[in-house]
Amino acid sequence: MVYFHLIKNKEMVNVRLVGVVLVLVWVTVDLNVEAEELGFVETRGLHFVANGSIFFANGYNAYWLMTMASDPSQRTKVTSALSDASRHGLTVARAWAFSDGGGSNALQTSPGAYNEQTFQGLDFVVSEARKFGARLILSLANNYDNFGGKKQYVEWGRLQGQSIASEDEFFTNPVVKDFYKNHVKVNLQAVLTRVNTITGVAYKDDPTIFAWELMNEPRCPSDSSGKNIQEWIAEMAAYLKSIDENHLVEAGLEGFYGQISSNQKQANPGFQVGTDFIANNQIPAIDFATIHSYPDQWLSTPDEQSQLAFLNNWLDAHIDDARNVLRKPLLVAEFGKSTKDPGFSTDQRDAVFRAVYSKIYASARTGGATAGSLFWQLMAQGMESYGDGYEIVLGESAPTTTRLIAAQSRQLRLLSGARAGGGPVPEKRRTGGRN
Repeated sequence: MVYFHLIKNKEMVNVRLVGVVLVLVWVTVDLNVEAEELGFVETRGLHFVANGSIFFANGYNAYWLMTMASDPSQRTKVTSALSDASRHGLTVARAWAFSDGGGSNALQTSPGAYNEQTFQGLDFVVSEARKFGARLILSLANNYDNFGGKKQYVEWGRLQGQSIASEDEFFTNPVVKDFYKNHVKVNLQAVLTRVNTITGVAYKDDPTIFAWELMNEPRCPSDSSGKNIQEWIAEMAAYLKSIDENHLVEAGLEGFYGQISSNQKQANPGFQVGTDFIANNQIPAIDFATIHSYPDQWLSTPDEQSQLAFLNNWLDAHIDDARNVLRKPLLVAEFGKSTKDPGFSTDQRDAVFRAVYSKIYASARTGGATAGSLFWQLMAQGMESYGDGYEIVLGESAPTTTRLIAAQSRQLRLLSGARAGGGPVPEKRRTGGRN
């Protein structure tokens, strides 16, 4: 944001206003980066690197992008959201590349079979992101029933004659696992091998895509040992890498500690879901770690100070482990504050954003592993039916929240520039199928 002081001389005000306009035009042009100018994001040491420079991600979740874009009459909302985000310096969007089962907006209508109209909606999202200089993290499946999820995969397995007792067998049943692999690459219509009908670029060759996410918040609570998810992540991450050597892969984890991390389990909010932040992210084909943070959902107490204390401890534990144990970048992939909480105020939400942003900036400034964050969730005007209490419409939800978001973008952009001029970028870490 450009500020200038009011002065008495009218002519001088006009000159300064022209300067402001020129600066804003320069920023807009700079953010509209064509994909050909983008390099694939890599990991080197504790950092993301793009086009030879350290890259910090300040972004947002917009799970709805593909669904909204599948209706051509609604695509202006996609463009509006991406444009607003770009104007505020946001560089990464996380969205769904799945919608399984029935319904007019389904992407995968049956294993390996796709709704072309919905797929063209995803094509539009990738194309628009490219226009506005945004990079995408695309998630390939859901733990929950929304948009099909592992429940739909298991039902497909049962229709194929598989005897499946629990949805958790999504992670172990060989037929169901093959269905997931079909979604990755069964033919030229599957996600990684899809050729975008607008750009003409295959998804696996498009640097607009920042990373693939194996699953949104994978959970297997029936297996307290963590073995099932550990083996599933290892198998599927390696499979993606065998098809696509260009893109990063992450698991989609919330960050809960498991059996291998007994000393850190005290940081958990009191439940186990069959994942382990340390073990799952030590898998070689996983390029970076993720955490989510929802103390307003996870904790039984509505006390704001208790929730903030948990948030700060949660962030500290994972920032430390990413740097000293995993030696991989860490992305805070979901966080927010719901307006539906009793006694909600904008000040409470701003306190959450400040806590997350300050931890990220402090880690990044000192060479730590924390490489950015994505708030949940960004929306455009006229999307009330998609709201869940966490939605933010930039410039409208609250000016103070919007200013915090824009300020973090600016700080990380300046820090990236300072780090780029301060010495060589670390050597690229060799993992999985990456060169």
